[in-house]
Amino acid sequence: MKWTWVLVAVLLSFGGLSLGKDSLDFPEYDGKDRVHHLSAKNYKSVMKKYDVMVLYYHDHPGSSRVAQRQFEIEELALEVGSDEKILPSLSRLSTKYMCCFHSGLEESDSIFIFTDDEVIEYDGELAADTLVEFIYDVLEDPVEIIDNSKELKGFENIEEDIKLVGYFKSHKSEHFEAYADAAEEFHPHIKFFATFNPKVAKALELKLNEVDFYEPFMDDPVVIPGKPYTEEELVDFIEDNDRPTLRKLQPHNMYEIWDDDVDGEHIIAFAEESDPDGYEFLEILKQVAEDNTDNPDLSIVWIDPDDFPLLLPHWEKTFGIDLSSPQIGVVDADDADSVWLDMDDGEDLPSVDELEDWIEDALSGEIDPDDDDDDDDDDDDDDDDDDDDDDDDDDDDDDDDDDDDDDDDDDDDDDDDDDDDDDDDDDDDDDDDDDDDDDDDDDDDDDDY
Repeated sequence: MKWTWVLVAVLLSFGGLSLGKDSLDFPEYDGKDRVHHLSAKNYKSVMKKYDVMVLYYHDHPGSSRVAQRQFEIEELALEVGSDEKILPSLSRLSTKYMCCFHSGLEESDSIFIFTDDEVIEYDGELAADTLVEFIYDVLEDPVEIIDNSKELKGFENIEEDIKLVGYFKSHKSEHFEAYADAAEEFHPHIKFFATFNPKVAKALELKLNEVDFYEPFMDDPVVIPGKPYTEEELVDFIEDNDRPTLRKLQPHNMYEIWDDDVDGEHIIAFAEESDPDGYEFLEILKQVAEDNTDNPDLSIVWIDPDDFPLLLPHWEKTFGIDLSSPQIGVVDADDADSVWLDMDDGEDLPSVDELEDWIEDALSGEIDPDDDDDDDDDDDDDDDDDDDDDDDDDDDDDDDDDDDDDDDDDDDDDDDDDDDDDDDDDDDDDDDDDDDDDDDDDDDDDDDY
């Protein structure tokens, strides 16, 4: 069988990590075989041994020594403690088997989590702590039950995620079962809550078999119409409303959100919640989102710089902004061209009305990140014109210099000619004088004879 791809099955352990005596020591191989060569025959038996299996799908290392070394490092990273239910492992699958195994395994470096009958794709940051936290969420029940005032308070404190809550008669209610089945379709990306307590339902203003849908950062929910609901009706409603007006980019969903652009663009807002200016700007964003929650074309992505410290230099360089103060702009999802609202380094934050006007211009296309390309082209043209002007000036200077040189040469030649003429005249005069002297001498000689 020809190997063309590698699928790494990572069965993570939630026991204590054993990284050696020192925190700086590299882990050493303990002799345990954590590599599974999966096939159609042994896959089900391997799955039955563990509660969760995480599959990391990447290119086959082939004969490349660098790729093989990378594969060995990935395997070494899995040499951690294990328990009876979850065991770290690597596995390889052929392309042919993967097509039978799961039709979604097409993109290299994808991560899939298998638990029970569900297959969940992980679209977050490739960091161990983020992935492990996400898997903990996967292990939780799809529906969390609210039974008292403390649990109700915890529910109310969740504002950064989409959440739903329903009131049902009991666990055995067919309407609750439909609700729970719908929850499995979106778990753990969307949080589902339910209550069987009439007092809690009264506090939430819920009627029997009714479900409320909460957007992130919204105080007032939307009552899903048409109760009691089937699973399909709940799934359809959620899919039609799963792009919030204001949503937060978080490590566990960063790629999922970035792929969910609106007409190829994102409205991005940077605001540090722990900073006074950032907090004030975030409150303005929340008010704008609440005022425009019915606009299907508006979706603002909020990024807290504190959540992505290693990406700050990259963002500042790419977008040409200073993230020490709040920022909001329109970003092209493909080439990262962007246009940003001028806020005077956070000293003069826009009002709700001013920000709404700016967003309206952005949605209408009046503010377009592609205009940045036109500006660059204009700058290039200006540079070319300047270069041409410089070249012309240089040519003129050269011509002037040549003319001056020619004039100097002519003057020199004239001077030389004059000097030569003077010399000739002097020579002639000298010759005449000599001749006269000779004649006088001859006359004297004649007299002597």
